[in-house]
This record gives sequence, C-alpha cells and structure tokens, in this order.
Amino acid sequence: MYPESAEVFRSEVIDFLARALPDGWSGLGALTVEERGAFLPRWRTLLLENRLLAAAWPTEYGGRGVGVWEQSVLQEEFVRAGATLTPYLSDRIGISLLGPTLLACGSPEQKEYFLPRIISAEHRWAQGYSEPEAGSDLFSLRTTAVLDEHGRWRVDGQKVWQTGGMEANWIFTLVRTEPGVRGAAGISMLLIPLDQPGVTVRPIRTMTGTDELSEVFFSGAVAAPEHLVGGRGEGATVALTLLGHERTGGGALHALYEQELGRVIQLIRDARLQHDPVVRQRIGEFTATVAAMRHLAARSLASAASGEPPSAASSVTKLYETEYHRDLTTFVMDVLGVAGAVGGVSEPIPELGPDPVGTPNSPDAWSTAYLMARGATIYGGSSQIQRNTLAEQVLGLPREPRVQEARAS
Repeated sequence: MYPESAEVFRSEVIDFLARALPDGWSGLGALTVEERGAFLPRWRTLLLENRLLAAAWPTEYGGRGVGVWEQSVLQEEFVRAGATLTPYLSDRIGISLLGPTLLACGSPEQKEYFLPRIISAEHRWAQGYSEPEAGSDLFSLRTTAVLDEHGRWRVDGQKVWQTGGMEANWIFTLVRTEPGVRGAAGISMLLIPLDQPGVTVRPIRTMTGTDELSEVFFSGAVAAPEHLVGGRGEGATVALTLLGHERTGGGALHALYEQELGRVIQLIRDARLQHDPVVRQRIGEFTATVAAMRHLAARSLASAASGEPPSAASSVTKLYETEYHRDLTTFVMDVLGVAGAVGGVSEPIPELGPDPVGTPNSPDAWSTAYLMARGATIYGGSSQIQRNTLAEQVLGLPREPRVQEARAS
C-alpha cells in the first residue's frame, strides 16, 4: 500500500515510540484521568522537540515537511502504540485543521504570525461554523462582520457546537461580510480572539456528561482586518478546504477501527457468542467494511499525493466511516444487553473515532463510544448533507428542492 520511502519512515517512527513511551506502557486508554493529565503535557513537549507534533508542516514552522504517505504511516503507528499525535482538543483543531488551511489559503503574514503560536499552544483554537439556524445549510449563516471607522471588523451573531470552546482563546469563524449578497458568495473567514469584551462563551453539556462543546456569542467583538483569510467573499472556498482536511483521517481511522474490532471480537468470546450465526455474519460484515475503508483511505492518499486538493469526494470517507462506527457500537450494545443499557459512561478521550489502545472492554466504555458515535454522524456535516454533496457535486444529480419561505403581503 505504501511507497518504500514511507516504510523507511515507519521504521523511524516505531523506533521513536519504543524509546519515548514509558516502560510498561499499555496505551493511552489504560490511563486514569489523573495519569493522563500528567502524561499529556510531557508527551506534547516530546513530540514538539522531535518535530512530530505537526510533522506535515514545513520545517520553517516546526514540522518535518513529510508527505501524505509518511503522515499516514505516522498516524497508523501511533494508533497501534496507543499514543496520540494530538494531545489536546486545541491541537486537533489548530494543528490538524487550521494549520493546513492557513498553509493553503493564508497570507505570508498570517502564516508567520499564527503558525508558531498554534504549535506552541499560545493560541488554543475553536471552530465557529454552525449557528442555531445554520447547521446543515452552513451558507445560510447570519453572523455579520462590518468594518468600523477604524478599519476593524465588528462581529455580531452566535455560533454553536464549538468543540473545545471553553479552553480556546481564539476562534476561526465564518461571517457574512458582504451586505446584500446571499448564500456562499457573501461569506468570509475571520480569525477572532476570544479574550475580549463583546465575546461570551457558554458550555453545552453533552450526553456523555462532558462540556467539550460550547456556544459563542459576539456583540461588537473586534477582529483585525489582516486576520481575514483568503479575501473577502472567499470564506466558502476556505471552509471547504478545511472541511476536506477534517473529513480525511489518513491512516488514523482505519487503524483505530482495526484495533477496535479486535476488542469487539474479544467481547463476543467473553459472552460465548462466537458460534452464533447472526453474530458471525455481522462480524464478517464489519471486517469487510474495515478492509474497504483501508482501500478507501489509500485512494484518498494517492489523490492527495498527486497534488489534488480536498474535494467533495472526501464526503465518501466521512459518510462511510461515521455510519460504520454508529452501526458497530449499536451491535456492541446489543451484545452487552442489559449491562450496556444500565451502565454508566466513562471519561471520553479527545481522539478521532474509536477509543485508543488500552481502553477497558467494559460496558461503561462502550456506552460512551455508542453515544459519541451518534454525534460523529452530525459534526463536520451530517450524513444527509454528505449524501446531498455526493449526489450534486460528484454524480451531477439535480439539486434537492428547496421550500421557499412565505413572505408577508
């Protein structure tokens, strides 16, 4: 699957993990909340010193400049070792999403200012796309930004479902900057500091009992004119570039699913259901799906390696993977039966997709995975939106009919 250069890099990554991880390491999922809190700051420093925290970034910004194949290998081996490349939610958002977007769409000044502050964690980022009345139809958003008499952007409106918003001190957000222009053409992306008057951040409690999500209110908040990314009215293009990065997990997701499926099989053996024909058929289906996802990831990587930008085809990956995980966790809850229904939830780990190596094979852990899998089919664009995107932009089918709003006479 991988070119020879990537396999050489794999050996380097395996050697680093063998040297860097503590003796007796069983995986991030095996640590208690307190142990994780002590481990992650030290681990982040180690990744930064070895230029692995943002390995795909250019060397001048603290990365290694590795290609997509090497980045996928890096993700795979970290997953198999039960380690993490994104110790904190702000790393996943800042390093994995905003960083590549600034490298693709940002000005030289924006790269020079923001990238070092992202990788150092001086800036901790949240993403501001969805609004109470603009979730699935993102480009109907209403948050506005207008230039004041000093040439600064003044922002008014509300954003919702911000991951990591309670810890963030900056937010990249879509706003409407062109009065009278409807739809995507009037939208721009702004980078806005959250530690200022005119910004209120409130937590949103989720089904798992955490408040990793938030809502943000802007009331005359200020953003510098040079912090507009990609030019006025170009926010839709920038946003789709970022979403393309969000919907492609490289080597991480299919490697996670492979190790997770092993946990499911062990659970079935513990329940003495391994000879049940229905259970065996479902495991066969899940195994085939994981293999298909590996090949899908390889196709996406080959496209990226050839220089193709993220496209609507990334919706295939997002749709396929999130619905697979929803179906798998539903199956596990059926296997657990009453134990799954009455169990509690465990402390979620801010990783992509399934839990990392070392996660207990317990009803509490699976209950948490089951609940989180439902959210994954919504964030980053719901499954329904992914199907519309594929139908309209890939297959060229007619657009979904839209109901016209009634107007008062």
